[in-house]
Amino acid sequence: MKIGLGLYRHMLTRDYYDFARQAGCTHVVVHLVDYFNQGSSNPRNNQPTGSKYEAWGYAGNPDLLWTMNELRTLRSEIEEAGLVLAAVENLDPAHWHDILLDGSQRPQQIEKVKTIIRRLGEAGIPVLGYNFSLAGVCGRVTAPLGRGRAITLGMDGPAEEVPIPNGTIWNMVYDRRAPAGTLPSISHEELWRRLQRFLEEVLPVAEEAGVQLAAHPDDPPMTTMRQQPRLVYQPHMYQRLIDLAPSRSNLLELCVGTLAEMTEGNIYEAVDEYSKQGKVAYIHLRNVVGKVPHYRETFIDEGDVDMMRILAILHRNQFDGALIPDHTPQMTCAAPWHAGMAHTLGFMLAAKSAIESGAGGR
Repeated sequence: MKIGLGLYRHMLTRDYYDFARQAGCTHVVVHLVDYFNQGSSNPRNNQPTGSKYEAWGYAGNPDLLWTMNELRTLRSEIEEAGLVLAAVENLDPAHWHDILLDGSQRPQQIEKVKTIIRRLGEAGIPVLGYNFSLAGVCGRVTAPLGRGRAITLGMDGPAEEVPIPNGTIWNMVYDRRAPAGTLPSISHEELWRRLQRFLEEVLPVAEEAGVQLAAHPDDPPMTTMRQQPRLVYQPHMYQRLIDLAPSRSNLLELCVGTLAEMTEGNIYEAVDEYSKQGKVAYIHLRNVVGKVPHYRETFIDEGDVDMMRILAILHRNQFDGALIPDHTPQMTCAAPWHAGMAHTLGFMLAAKSAIESGAGGR
């Protein structure tokens, strides 16, 4: 197991890399999508938490793909700071909205995604995390409900009342000039069909490039959100995704917090099953209390999930990828994000050491 940190686009600086090393990390997962672009629901000094229905911000330039120079420079800067670039997480909605929507620009956008995958491979970046979702991350509320009134995320009921506006996908606006109206609802099977077609087209390119595609479960894991279906909202549905397109490049971005929020299944059995199969590229570690549609995130050392047991399972199954904190409650100080992450990373390092020494086995 490798301890890592997730960094958003505005955090890709030497100060943040140094913070990661100081906190004991060896790896980083980076987001190149600017979720904060001209949006009001995500404060730039924090993580992109969003709100129940408000779009995070505006998608990027559809004609501006991540260049080889940009990717190689990023990797070089991270390595110069003593870290390993483990993955890039998420595609910009500007580059693949019609893949998700099965729209007229789908063929051109498939080629864009293939180009991105090839460039990642040439730059020596081994994993691309993605979330095949129409509504994306929505339905969240932020409140001082954590230990000691820490600001934390949660959900206070379904998010069905407000459908997705035209020109919006994955909770980001990709077309400011879209006509009035909302996105027609589709079936679960149609969304699975779109995913299968996507994987069948891009996985051969990923295999050739030496890049693994890592699928994130739906967060929050509801059956539907904003009147659109979700793909992986119960633990067993990850197996359907694996079996849909057998490939060494078809892997999972396992999010422990999201799996714990699901209404069915057993979190420990799910982590055991998928890590035992060797199908986990990297892991988001987060603790929660409750299940959808009513849950809240907690500090790593409390909540419903026994994190020592999770790490013991991963150790037993010889998982060798990166574990990163997903989000953390915000601590009351001048640097809420840094403090929350440092607290979580300290717990992870101690737990890993105890398990690997045999003192914390379960």
